[in-house]
Amino acid sequence: MEPVRYKLIEFFIIFIVLPVSFAIPYPVILKFILGIIGFVYVIYVLLKIENNRFKIAPNLNWKRFWTETSIKLLIIAILTSVFVWFTDREMFFEVVINKPLLWLVILIVYSLFSVYPQELVYRTLYFQRYEQLFKSKKLFIFINAVVFSLAHTMFRNPLVHIITFLGGILFALTYNKTKSTLLVSIEHAIYGSWLFTVGMGNMLGFPS
Repeated sequence: MEPVRYKLIEFFIIFIVLPVSFAIPYPVILKFILGIIGFVYVIYVLLKIENNRFKIAPNLNWKRFWTETSIKLLIIAILTSVFVWFTDREMFFEVVINKPLLWLVILIVYSLFSVYPQELVYRTLYFQRYEQLFKSKKLFIFINAVVFSLAHTMFRNPLVHIITFLGGILFALTYNKTKSTLLVSIEHAIYGSWLFTVGMGNMLGFPS
């Protein structure tokens, strides 16, 4: 078993140093290289150290998942629709109406190449590797939401920090309940895709 100090340093680099560094102005290519190195390291840790086989659990409660996700999506849809309508009405469903092909492509690319890697790092790795460092499960989940929000520092937008913190709470609770990267990735993709669809994509880095 690795020393606690090693895991703390590893945690600090992966969840604090790298995300914050991406908000600092330096060559994008260097950021890309650092991001790739970090992600490759995460995959190595999950496969070789944590012995994760990335298998779909056979006993997933899909009915409960879809019911709970649909309820949460309905609440999110109402709140965000009202927000966009009153703060930036011109963007209300603008992309899906005027650029449907772009909308579809972005949703696919986002779900496969952004959401799933994020969930591997911020839920799978986080829960499997660092839970023993926390005595309180509530604090463990709270810190997960904090570092997930911190990962979006590059957008330099307080509202994005609030949204991603709340999203981090939801995703952490889902993973804590299901222990499924697949389910939490689907949930993440649904909520993120909705934000892009309703007109909040610009603040979250979606091209429009």
